[in-house]
Amino acid sequence: MTLHRLAAQGYATAADAYEKGRPDYPRGAIELLRDTLRIDASSVVLDLGAGTGKLTRLLAPTGARLLALEPVEGMRRKLSQMVPSATLLDGVAEAIPLPEASVDAAVAAQSFHWFHGDLALAEIHRVLRPKRRLALLFNLRDERVDWVARISRVLDRHGRDAPTHRIGAWRRTFTETPRFTPLGEHEFTHAQELDLDGLLERVASISYIAALPLQERYAVLNEIRDLAATHPELSGKGAYLFPYRTLVACYERR
Repeated sequence: MTLHRLAAQGYATAADAYEKGRPDYPRGAIELLRDTLRIDASSVVLDLGAGTGKLTRLLAPTGARLLALEPVEGMRRKLSQMVPSATLLDGVAEAIPLPEASVDAAVAAQSFHWFHGDLALAEIHRVLRPKRRLALLFNLRDERVDWVARISRVLDRHGRDAPTHRIGAWRRTFTETPRFTPLGEHEFTHAQELDLDGLLERVASISYIAALPLQERYAVLNEIRDLAATHPELSGKGAYLFPYRTLVACYERR
């Protein structure tokens, strides 16, 4: 299997921006993962599409053995710096380099929409032990806030070919699979404090923005800079609270 073109191009050069600009996950979501996936110091946990380890590091206090699967070399280098205790795996969710029934829990944070759903679920089912669990996490930009919706409109002009979690198409894979039973979805509010540079890094970390030619990428960032300077809720502020709705969906291996 090969990585989606935009992910391969964009994330190969965006690891620093991803680390600086992307939010973590709310405490309530991590507590839900720990309890629902039954993660403790005896667990082996697989983080699929781990990126720079935004979720991986939040699971480290459980004492679990953390396996971080990440196909992009630049992301793995950053992840090794941020979460040195994790075991890094080079690979994709559709071809997980682990033996059968070797994992107690699996998580995919901000990544499942990049996977070929049926193939990935077959592999996750293969490596999970019977009756063990999978959780997906998504930080969704809270577009009920006007300036966030305006940022999304800028981004949407450039991301037409990229898979997105915002429309929830990933759910179709789970309604059609015989391999997993849904356990429920939960939503949490979350916010990320950013200065202007951080806001620009947040935008620059998006795969299809990072993959743009340099001049086009600068044009997008200048639009965001102008928005920050002129929008009534943003102008004159030194720091911004970027609001999110964090979705957690849990499933059990049949």
